[in-house]
Amino acid sequence: MSTVPPTDGPRIDWEALRAAAREAMTHAYAPYSNFPVGAAALVDDGRTIVGCNVENASYGVTLCAECGLVSQLHISGGGHLVAFTCVDGHGNILMPCGRCRQLLYEHSAEGMLLETVSGIRTIDEVLPDAFGPRQLVAYAAEDAAEHND
Repeated sequence: MSTVPPTDGPRIDWEALRAAAREAMTHAYAPYSNFPVGAAALVDDGRTIVGCNVENASYGVTLCAECGLVSQLHISGGGHLVAFTCVDGHGNILMPCGRCRQLLYEHSAEGMLLETVSGIRTIDEVLPDAFGPRQLVAYAAEDAAEHND
């Protein structure tokens, strides 16, 4: 079993996450590309959430599996993602595209782990120098400190 413990969170059962992603992939709507995708993630409260891609004849408005997953995160109570995996129609691990990496970053716990084609990586490794909510909070704190001096 491939289980990698994060530094300060729950142990991650990558096989179970992949199985959840594979199950989600069976619900994908991919009549144009014939490339179904499923995603699964562990939330900081212990929930496992999933998503699948939903295509549209206008490719630009196709929803990636990561979009569905983040929607499920919010509709089921919110929180932060601590581990993520994504699979194709054959069950092989996929690397999220840049747009989806940003989406995942926006909703990640610091140090979130991703199962990638080259092994387990942190969100910061797959999206270096990212800008998102953590940076906005830090900026606001710096701004407040400057105004209180």
